[in-house]
Amino acid sequence: MKIFKLIITFIFGAIMIFAGVNHFIKPEMYFPFIPDFLPDQFVNYLTGIVEIICGVGVFIPPFRGWATLGILLMMIIFLPLHVWDVFREKPAIGKHEVALIRLPIQFVLIAWAFFISKK
Repeated sequence: MKIFKLIITFIFGAIMIFAGVNHFIKPEMYFPFIPDFLPDQFVNYLTGIVEIICGVGVFIPPFRGWATLGILLMMIIFLPLHVWDVFREKPAIGKHEVALIRLPIQFVLIAWAFFISKK
């Protein structure tokens, strides 16, 4: 069980690093998710940096607990944006069908982050 948890923790860390880097490669992909009252470029790049830091932290044992907790909190913070996207006239993620699929995926990511954050 320990090796399984370590493997899925590393996979999640790699996903977070990839997602964080993607905020810099394709920032326009994330702007529609950011509410209009927030500075979209700042929020996008800050989120990318935090995702990269947490993703890297997953691979460093002394920081793993904090990194996985940070990932969990980030996933919970992003949840309302995904719920909001389902009910928008034109979802940021594209079609309503895609938004409806993406929402349960967010819950899976939250559960995954919760599982790896526990000692």
